[in-house]
Amino acid sequence: MKVIQFLKEHRQFTLFGVLAIGVMLVAVFAPFLAPKDPLDAVMSDSLLPPGGEYLCGTDKLGRDVLSRVIYGTRTSLIMTLCLVLVIFVVGTTLGVLAGYFGGMIDGLIMRIADMMISFPGLVLAIAIAGMLGPNMVNAVIAIAVVSWTKYARLARSLVLRIRKNVYIEAAVVTGTTTPKILLRYILPNMVTTLIVTAAADIGTMMLELASLSFLGFGATAPTPEWGLMLNEGRTYLAKAPWLMTYPGIAIIIVVVIFNMLGDSIRDILDPRQE
Repeated sequence: MKVIQFLKEHRQFTLFGVLAIGVMLVAVFAPFLAPKDPLDAVMSDSLLPPGGEYLCGTDKLGRDVLSRVIYGTRTSLIMTLCLVLVIFVVGTTLGVLAGYFGGMIDGLIMRIADMMISFPGLVLAIAIAGMLGPNMVNAVIAIAVVSWTKYARLARSLVLRIRKNVYIEAAVVTGTTTPKILLRYILPNMVTTLIVTAAADIGTMMLELASLSFLGFGATAPTPEWGLMLNEGRTYLAKAPWLMTYPGIAIIIVVVIFNMLGDSIRDILDPRQE
């Protein structure tokens, strides 16, 4: 009953939570939902318009666009969640170390963070991805390198605020070990804010990954990935606009769902709302 009451009280969270679960289910059950093999090329069916056997048309190699969009959900969502997890863990860890230990460690980590912030994020990510080579793993690494600073600075500021509390001083005086202080007293009091930030970043990170793939620094052919599909359809925009229309619609829908879900989670969990 409490769960039902909670869902009724937070209708926006319920709506977009259900939609987000739907997107995840599409990714999980892509082999059962896709009408055709996304890699199956039928050259005789090249650039067929939507309708009939191909509801969303075909690309230049005669591959079913609908099937590729459905499979693209799996590629885009998995890599986005991996990216958010990486920057969350790396940024939080470095921020906690900087805020708790201070001194030389704090100075070194924050100066590196300042150096990364001084560059335009996407431009630096393109440069790193260009050096590493075009694939999704390298795209995740490139964006993570330029995005961890946000979490590091946020975690550091939270640690500095929490350290001023009396219970932290009491724990130090009583001889509590540093790992125990971090795990028992500091992290539980800051993880909510960091989770809210991570949830709100899912849509942004998905757009950045799609941007790298569109520019040729992310997914490589024949991987069904939305940014890459936009890049492949760009050449045929006048002749076959559906090649860009359907991947673009998929990106917009999924990004809006996760952005609104992140806003809903922030409204529920953000301690500043209390």
